[in-house]
Amino acid sequence: MWGLVPLFWPLLKPAGSVEILAHRMVWSLAFVGVAMLFVRKWGWARELLRQPKRLGLVAVGAAVITVNWGVYIWSVNSGHVVEASLGYFINPLVSIALGVLLLKERLRPAQWTAVGVGLLAVLVLAIGYGQPPWISLVLAFSFGTYGLVKKKVNLGGLESLAAETAIQFLPALAYLLWLGSQGRSTFASEGAGHAVLLASTGLVTAVPLVCFGAAAIRVPLSTLGLLQYLAPVFQFLLGIVYFHEAMPAERWAGFGLVWLALVLLTWDALRSARAGRMALIRAEVAAAGVRDDAPPVQRESAV
Repeated sequence: MWGLVPLFWPLLKPAGSVEILAHRMVWSLAFVGVAMLFVRKWGWARELLRQPKRLGLVAVGAAVITVNWGVYIWSVNSGHVVEASLGYFINPLVSIALGVLLLKERLRPAQWTAVGVGLLAVLVLAIGYGQPPWISLVLAFSFGTYGLVKKKVNLGGLESLAAETAIQFLPALAYLLWLGSQGRSTFASEGAGHAVLLASTGLVTAVPLVCFGAAAIRVPLSTLGLLQYLAPVFQFLLGIVYFHEAMPAERWAGFGLVWLALVLLTWDALRSARAGRMALIRAEVAAAGVRDDAPPVQRESAV
């Protein structure tokens, strides 16, 4: 769904990007509110309101995801689908860089290499574009910051979206009312079909997030990480095949370097996960009091 969403935003024209963004905020809260009525879990809201620091982080998360949504909608409807897809390709590299800079995380050599290759890719693309790929960088850094904030807030997917859209709701509604008072709103002037499409921005926003939250507790993290590459892959292919965006040689070179960095990251993550599983098995065997040189059947039985 995330990979195919570039097909949706052009359907909302002649609405401008800011109007689409405002509708996305308003209708997302409406959809999440209905979902929360079915779930009937409200204790988190009372707890959040009693923690100003945590609530402030939610507000920061709402602000950066607003920037992310707005730039993404604008980039798709302005013919920059490929550059937008690049933002989500380099997002893992940005997340690693933020972890080092802000959380003082230590990187393995393969991760350092991947970050270095990613920086080289941005340089190649900047030369190719004649300027830094600012759409990609804004999308990557805003979504990376959003992930960092969500890590700190530690709320469930549905609850987090409810809190963020509740913060976004009043400014978005005020903008839509102002737009209507100026006679510039397309919600009522472009027919019922257009109004339904604008209202469905809530579904387009919330359903993939709900599915992602459900998958996160059922699918191994390494698999989930690999699956997240599908969205920018689909977006990239749509940009070239469907929207017919140009891909000169220097752009292919930049994307190739980004993909090389992602291959390095994926290989390192899978190797690290395997090493972690083997260490856990050895620890369980040791706890069971079975010697390492015991027959395999005996070790497996002990585990």
